[in-house]
Amino acid sequence: KPETGFKSSLTDLWFQSGSGKTSMRSIIFANYIARDTRRLGATIDVEHSHVRFLGNLVLNLWDCGGQDTFMENYFTSQRDNIFRNVEVLIYVFDVESRELEKDMHYYQSCLEAILQNSPDAKVFCLVHKMDLVQEDQRELIFKEREEDLKRLSRPLECACFRTSIWDETLYKAWSSIVYQLIPNVQQLETNLRNFAQIIEADEVLLFERATFLVISHYQCKEQRDIHRFEKISNIIKQFKLSCSKLAASFQSMEVRNSNFAAFIDIFTSNTYVMVVMSDPSILAGSSMASAATLINIRNARKHFEKLERVDGPKHSLLMR
Repeated sequence: KPETGFKSSLTDLWFQSGSGKTSMRSIIFANYIARDTRRLGATIDVEHSHVRFLGNLVLNLWDCGGQDTFMENYFTSQRDNIFRNVEVLIYVFDVESRELEKDMHYYQSCLEAILQNSPDAKVFCLVHKMDLVQEDQRELIFKEREEDLKRLSRPLECACFRTSIWDETLYKAWSSIVYQLIPNVQQLETNLRNFAQIIEADEVLLFERATFLVISHYQCKEQRDIHRFEKISNIIKQFKLSCSKLAASFQSMEVRNSNFAAFIDIFTSNTYVMVVMSDPSILAGSSMASAATLINIRNARKHFEKLERVDGPKHSLLMR
């Protein structure tokens, strides 16, 4: 019987001085927009916080200062305390760092500590600040860095992402990481598929309510834009921030043109849902067709709420 709940305790580890990890964390988990991160100072020693995600999924975030004195301390007096029972390591690299050899040395030291204390941990590397690289060079530079990191990570498996706070790549990376942390993601996708087929939707997306990261989706029709999830996450989250500045709360949205109609609405206590339709009656502006879609969303809520209430396996992650 598959596990179906969201109950977990997560911790992630982040490193490298000036790599932009605090800005990244602030955008994803603290509702900053990219330009507001300019006023953030350097991380001194360790900043520890808890983030509740999907209701019962708790991330213990350890944002560690990457300065040399702190890095040496991590690997001596605090080694066992920091690296024990880690389930996910997220290491952030500055793509324009001029100390690549030292960066790789610290990364390997971190991997050694993981192998000794948490050998089953998943490893993710984010090659960050890619917006500073000339556009025609980005793919080549990322591929070279990815090859080096995967080679250095052995025998551990390493998944690499290129990221920037100024575009959709940050949301794409984090959605991919979180996707692997949800214990019942396959069951979610099965239920989304059934829901999409019943209501004859082109596509159904499930977003985490606080971060608006895409955690599951199902599409019945081929879509042209492969980055649409991340773009939607970014646009809606910034719209929610605009609402909050006016003391208003975002609840739902309906967008339509001659090709499709999209309905975004609160789904469960921890998620939003987006339903994309191209049914001619809906595109024609039929109020009854729109109302029927919203009723279908409402009727599906109870079923998906049950999936969230069942306790799944417990995890332990660490973010530094």
